[in-house]
Amino acid sequence: MDFSPVAVERGREVAAARGVPVEWRVADVTAYRPVPGSYDLVLISYLHLPAAELARVLAAARSALRPGGTIVVIGHDRANLDGGTGGPQDPAILLTPEAVVDGLAGLRIQRAETARRPVPTDDGGSVDALDTVVVAARPVG
Repeated sequence: MDFSPVAVERGREVAAARGVPVEWRVADVTAYRPVPGSYDLVLISYLHLPAAELARVLAAARSALRPGGTIVVIGHDRANLDGGTGGPQDPAILLTPEAVVDGLAGLRIQRAETARRPVPTDDGGSVDALDTVVVAARPVG
């Protein structure tokens, strides 16, 4: 799901070319409520919202998972402000592993960390961006 029809169309094209079944929707993620227990995988990628809105999105995503389903959350980490490059500069919308884990209560956390992501520079080198990465699963049974 994305609010951008262009992004959704690109996703459809890539998934079709690779033979991967993906349900694509153009929608406002803050208002969308998926059918509970209906998804094997939920990906939240670089979604930066105020804390209350993010908590609602995480709760909806958590409820959408089938038993054994996985959620992956990745986005610019708050530590990126001082130790990384790029991304939003408003600390109120940046992620931390702890805040994301708090929003995924009841799931089994498999990974929760701040990860370095190399970003190419114009001179052929790279600098690191810092991202929050959380992977969690709904227990079976």
